Amino acid sequence: MPMELTQSRIQKIWLPPDNHPALPHRSCGPQLTNSPTVIVMVGLPARGKTYISKKLTRYLNWIGVPTKVFNVGEYRREAVKHYSSYDFFRPDNEEAMKVRKQCALAALRDVKVYLSEEGGQIAVFDATNTTRERRSMILHFAKENGFKVFFIESVCNDPTVVATNIMEVKLSSPDYKDCNSNDAMEDFMKRISCYQSSYQPLDPDDYDRELSLIKVIDVGRRYLVNRVQDHIQSRIVYYLMNIHVQPRTIYLCRHGESESNLKGRIGGDSGLSIRGKKFSIALKHFVQEQNLKDLKVWTSQLKRTIQTAEALDMPYEQWKALNEIDAGVCEEMTYDEIKEKYPEEFILRDQDKYYYRYPSGESYQDLVQRLEPVIMELERQENVLVICHQAVMRCLLAYFLDKSAEEMPYLKCPLHTVLKLTPVAYGCRVESISLNVEAVNTHRDRPEVSGPPPPVEPSSPPPCVQGKAPGRRLCFRKTLRDGCPLLDAKKGPNTLMRRNSVTPLASPEPTKKPRINSFEEHVAAAAAASAALPTICMPPEVPTQPLLGKACLT
Repeated sequence: MPMELTQSRIQKIWLPPDNHPALPHRSCGPQLTNSPTVIVMVGLPARGKTYISKKLTRYLNWIGVPTKVFNVGEYRREAVKHYSSYDFFRPDNEEAMKVRKQCALAALRDVKVYLSEEGGQIAVFDATNTTRERRSMILHFAKENGFKVFFIESVCNDPTVVATNIMEVKLSSPDYKDCNSNDAMEDFMKRISCYQSSYQPLDPDDYDRELSLIKVIDVGRRYLVNRVQDHIQSRIVYYLMNIHVQPRTIYLCRHGESESNLKGRIGGDSGLSIRGKKFSIALKHFVQEQNLKDLKVWTSQLKRTIQTAEALDMPYEQWKALNEIDAGVCEEMTYDEIKEKYPEEFILRDQDKYYYRYPSGESYQDLVQRLEPVIMELERQENVLVICHQAVMRCLLAYFLDKSAEEMPYLKCPLHTVLKLTPVAYGCRVESISLNVEAVNTHRDRPEVSGPPPPVEPSSPPPCVQGKAPGRRLCFRKTLRDGCPLLDAKKGPNTLMRRNSVTPLASPEPTKKPRINSFEEHVAAAAAASAALPTICMPPEVPTQPLLGKACLT
């Protein structure tokens, strides 16, 4: 018997029946690992291990992979309230060695809980792990619990880089809270020497040839990669090979106020208003005042960002990936019009704005995936000005400020304001700069959602009409789950696949307006392709639409 499926009202994806096991709602991000992974940091102190740990964790969480850092140093500070001196780290200090091992074991116990019980996919074990004995203990722990292991070793022998790292990060550590800079520097250098005597680097050519690892040498000057096991490890390697620590500034701003902004309409491809043009001139003066060397300017492929960049009188690069979130059938509508025409969709989006996908459009989750190449290239660059859109700017800002999926759709990104981002040791400093040109306020605060959308009485399913292709059948009927009407799909032996971005609507009239002129050609091609597909049985209130439509991710 064909399995009946129900359609998620928020994400517009198909789900198995209630009696089938399903992933929790918050785990519906990309499943990039077929088993949990422990990332093990390796290296002497002041080699950037914690920097890499925190930055990598921020990236993995942003793309939807639940990740958490377990810093053994924090466990040690909890166990030993008052740090005295480097003597604690001497290899012949047996009492201290016992304490340090117990701290490592406590951290590993928390790693197990996180990966086994709390839904985590990746745990970053941030410690020196400089001996083969310690790494063997971690490998044994991972094998016992069915976890994969990936090692990241940071090697740096440049005394200038090490000294800079100590000055910027280590001297502000709680270990040296009441210590002057010179004494702290001297003590920390002696602490490093305590590790150097027993340091056993990873050896991918011999002893560690069976391990999955990457060695980051001299802050990215060179890399050595060994036995990458799966997709997530390759993503981690790719990310680490793109980041750098050179000083730079990233500027984020939206386009100037558009004609659609004045009318309260979302999406579309309108041009700038009079005030929007004034902002573009003000932005030109602002950029000149910054006096940045080799500033790169990026825009979307929509008219309003290009018009804003044109006023700068400097080269700029257009990115399709920077286009505003695709509102699907709601393009160029006001929120009041959406509420009136698609009341259920309006309520559903307020219930979960990050995962909600516009019918025939995108969700914030989709937008994050689309923007990943932009983040990678931003990490490679130095000074960049990105002229984009509200939802896009929120996603980019969430990456740099380590904001959660729940916070992301409600970050404030007003028109005619530039956000200046300056990467610092373990994060990013942000400065908001208004260019003093009035504009409408397009921000919508998080609504108070009182409950699920009003239930819709299920109707009898219409008779199914067989398609021309034998054995292929697709029927839809309305059902109820948690008070919300859903769509069930019955599929014959030869399943007729449907793109997630083109799914039946909760509300009628799924007619999407083209965002740009070139989309008309795509519609014509899709209509021609759909003529060869079997007829679809749908309720009378939901008109037939092409099965294969515009892909939402580009």
